[in-house]
Order: sequence, then structure tokens, then C-alpha cells
Amino acid sequence: MSEKPTFFLGIDVAKASVQVALICPTATRRCHKFTNEATGFAKLDVWLQEAGIDTNATLCACMEASGSYGEALARHLHAQGHCVSVVNPQRIKAYGQSQLARNKTDPADAALIADFCQTQKPQRWAPPAPEMEELQALVRHLENMQETIRQYQNRLEAEPCVSVRTSIEALLNFHKEQLLQVKEHLQTHIAAHADLKHQRDLLASIPGIGEATAARLLAEVQGLRRFDGARQAAAYAGLTPRRHESGTSVRGKARLCKIGNSQVRKALYFPAMVAIRFNPTIKALSLRLQERGKSAMVIIGATMRKLMHLAYGVLKSDQKYDANYKVGVSTA
Repeated sequence: MSEKPTFFLGIDVAKASVQVALICPTATRRCHKFTNEATGFAKLDVWLQEAGIDTNATLCACMEASGSYGEALARHLHAQGHCVSVVNPQRIKAYGQSQLARNKTDPADAALIADFCQTQKPQRWAPPAPEMEELQALVRHLENMQETIRQYQNRLEAEPCVSVRTSIEALLNFHKEQLLQVKEHLQTHIAAHADLKHQRDLLASIPGIGEATAARLLAEVQGLRRFDGARQAAAYAGLTPRRHESGTSVRGKARLCKIGNSQVRKALYFPAMVAIRFNPTIKALSLRLQERGKSAMVIIGATMRKLMHLAYGVLKSDQKYDANYKVGVSTA
């Protein structure tokens, strides 16, 4: 029995449109542009069928992670039974540099993504569960509202005009009321889903990680259990060390690579400082690093990584944090 022919679809996503490039099994290429909404997706389906993609063919589609702009199309293609990959834009950029790509246009970007899909075979994407998707939306909305409140508070402190101050105070009060409602909605959402609540409670058992940080971790990582190990989870967050050495003369300082989810790093920064004081495992690590003469920022980076390892450990083992548990706990 012959194998199914495989097509590779590169998708360059914009707010209002999607540019696609299709590599056919015959090595021929086709390009087209569609609107980024349901009508455009339906026309894309027809276009793919006309290109020869049916039940006897396989389509591998790839797009960059572009926030909310590409989510609807990714879900649509996944629902059609196609293989969909959503990759870090830095991977596409680096691949383009390795191919000496000179042009920066929508068709050229779509063609580059199609080539990347064909040669690199990126990991298959699956949409998150509805409760996880709502959790992420609530957590990010909550963070945005907190940032808005901080901005209004800063403006209020610096504003000399009485009438403007009155207006800012009214806006502040409104946003604070909304913030309380979103927090309540978030708690209700987690309580309504037993698995979410269980995972949140496991993470919150780690000294240094409160319920708010636990919710942010669950929302951004979309399930730590999916990783093959704690190091992979830390790499996803960009918390692995990046060494810069070459030959005998170049000996740069190791730093966090920061190639990963910045929201996770942001969520762990202040909890790491709390954990240095109150978490026995983290405190011992911090003291060892201090004795070796490491700087404060190096210690915080190491403790953030350790917290990520512990978070992975409690979820993977389905057991709450135990400071005396040593087996399987990695060291920094």
C-alpha cells in the first residue's frame, strides 16, 4: 500500500489576512491570500481541495505563534483533521537566516514557513482544553488590569490639576471594582474544574508559590505534565543557563537564555525571592551559590529554575511539596 502524498502549508498570519504557500508532493508551489475570518477559512478549504488535498492526502500546516491572530485558523485546520504546528517566531527567523533569505514580504514569509515545515518537521499542535483557554484569558486579563491600575496610580501622583485628578480617581475606582470581579471569576472558574483546582493546590503547596502564581503557571504552561522532564519545562520558560565559551580565550558569563515563555519568567521572579527566605530547598540552594560567590541575579535565576523544577515535580508525581523528599529532585 502506497503512502499518502504529503502537502506542506506555510501560513503568514496578519490581523486581517493570511498569506499561504503550499508545497505539493510534485515539488510545485502555490500561493494565495485569504481573509482572516470564517469566510476566508472556507475559501482556503476549497483552495486546498482544488490543489489535491483530500482524504487520501496529508496536509502539514505551520504558522508562527502570533498571539490571538492565528488561533482561529489553527483551530479550524485542526478541526479539519490536518496536522498543525504553531512555532516560536524566533525559530522561523533563525531558519530564514540560515537559508540566507533576503526578501521580507508576506508571500516570501509564507514560503519560508512552508520550507521550515517540510524540512524541520515541527511538533504537532493541539488546541488547549476550553477550561485552560478560559483560565489563560482570565489570568492575562487580570494582569493587564493590574498594570492599568499601576499606570493610573502613577499618573495620579504626578497630576497637579484637581479636575484631572478627580477623573483619574474615578477611573481608578472603576478598575479596582472590575479587578475584584475578575479575581472572583478566576477563583470560581478554578473551583468549578476539579483537575484545575487540584493542580493549583499542588503548586501552592510549594513555599514561595501562592495561589495567584499557581494560576499563572497553569495558564501559561498549559499543563506541566506534558513535558518529558523538569529540564524541558525550565527550557520552555527560558530558565536554562546559556554559556558563551569559545576556544581558550572566550569565557563569557553564563546567563539565562530567555528563549521561551517570558510570562512564566515574570510570574516566578518575585516568588523566587520569597522562596529564598521560606522554602528549605530553595534556601539551601541560595546559600550554596552565595558560598561560591555568585551574584544576586544569578541566585535569583537559579531559584526561578529550581521553582520550575519543583512545580514540575509536584504535578508529575501528583504529590504535594515535601522538603524532605530527595529522590528525583534535580539540583541546580
